[in-house]
Amino acid sequence: MRKSILFALTALALGTGSASFATDATPAPTGVKNIVIVPGAFVDGSGWRVVHDILIHKGYHVSVVQPRIETLADDVDQTREQIRKQDGPVVLVGHSYGGAVITQAGARDKVAALVYVSALVPEVGESVSQLVGSMPAPSNDIEATRDDHLFFNEAKFGTDFAGDLTKNRTDFMAVSQVPAAKAAFNATLPVAAWHTKPTWAVVSTQDHALSPDLQRWMYKRAHAHVTEVEGSHVSYISQPEKVAAVIEEAARDAK
Repeated sequence: MRKSILFALTALALGTGSASFATDATPAPTGVKNIVIVPGAFVDGSGWRVVHDILIHKGYHVSVVQPRIETLADDVDQTREQIRKQDGPVVLVGHSYGGAVITQAGARDKVAALVYVSALVPEVGESVSQLVGSMPAPSNDIEATRDDHLFFNEAKFGTDFAGDLTKNRTDFMAVSQVPAAKAAFNATLPVAAWHTKPTWAVVSTQDHALSPDLQRWMYKRAHAHVTEVEGSHVSYISQPEKVAAVIEEAARDAK
């Protein structure tokens, strides 16, 4: 009798678990399901955690590349390798310097769309340095080391790079920066994928690191679908829902 009761209870528990799993299963999103994100300079991929979580909970497969920012060619190769590993079409997302990376790495048949977030969007033959210098900058906080690397002034990081985040967070971000080699910023692009790929873009209207007017000009040149977000250079951290929504739109509408 005791064995029969235990058997019945076990069967009931398994049945309930199966029903719960079926009810909670995330439906697969329509359109492109693979998202590859390329962070910019002076930060790392951890800032994309909330955007990542929003997207994976909606059924997307999200990967984050961590550029070394020693040479543009190396970062493009890293991104292409991540694209190669995806099972199906990909939406490439780039922030800041990462915009230059996806502009070149995006010239692959597997890439269905590009998304720029507070990002540089070079033309063929242009470099990040050239674009940044093409309009008056909202700040002048990037400094050089003796070994030809660049970093963002730590004292101004909280106000100019990430002005809409809490001080305890920006203090840590300032002292844990990923330095960037000048060579990566000075490299010119041999191809610009936005000429042939549907493109979306986010203007961060309170960006004091990369001019919002420059963002608008580059995005217009690339014929991007533009969304303006009231956020700093790291609007993907302060406004993750809005940035994730743009990525979802690109994944859904990319042809």
